[in-house]
Amino acid sequence: MAPTTAAESPLATALRDRLGDRVVALDEARRETTLVVAPQDLLAVATLLRDDPAFRFSELMDLCGVDYRSYGEAEWETSQQVTATGYSRAVEGEGPGRFDWSQRPRNEPPPRRFAVVVHLLSISHNRRLRLRCFCPDDGLPLVPSLTSLWPGANWFEREAFDLFGIIFDGHPDLRRILTDYGFVGHPFRKDFPLIGNVEVRYDPEKQRVVYEPVSIEPRVGVARVIRHDAGLAQARAEAADHWQQN
Repeated sequence: MAPTTAAESPLATALRDRLGDRVVALDEARRETTLVVAPQDLLAVATLLRDDPAFRFSELMDLCGVDYRSYGEAEWETSQQVTATGYSRAVEGEGPGRFDWSQRPRNEPPPRRFAVVVHLLSISHNRRLRLRCFCPDDGLPLVPSLTSLWPGANWFEREAFDLFGIIFDGHPDLRRILTDYGFVGHPFRKDFPLIGNVEVRYDPEKQRVVYEPVSIEPRVGVARVIRHDAGLAQARAEAADHWQQN
């Protein structure tokens, strides 16, 4: 458990006092409090956060999945490595999703790749809390369902299951909610290609929807940088004078 800091908020102090060793990590940044707990403690901690008069987090505002694969990595070259031409000169093009499925990354992902993040609101105390729980197994990411405590978590958990493949133990109806029934994979995982695995179209001859191999190639899209410095302003002025004279 992280040591107590002198500048922490009353909420953080109360969480440490009431939860004790069940606090895996507690962080405060930008006036936001993030509590990390283990999967086996999630239901007990969530129940306490909802029912304890000191907290009263009665509202579950949001629940989502997170894939921490490639977390902290960048696909941008350093200033010593880049060339002097092209808008994509600093991009390696090997970031998450920028690959063909046969060439997908096979390096070892970081420990505790998948997590579930919950945002809670206490109307009584006018407080918000971010609750995070890491899945212990990357091959079968599994955490307890919170639908028994906050029924509104139902569709949020279905979305996290659909997009990240996170399984919520105890969910009453865990099935896809955004992709279709025949969809393969989980599109928000970092090792899922940006172009997808298949594309869908309606075949008028067969009179049904058909699945076909993806017909587009992955590419690196880099936003064009718009500058408003003196040099460019002068260049525009000189170009305007040139067109007026001719």
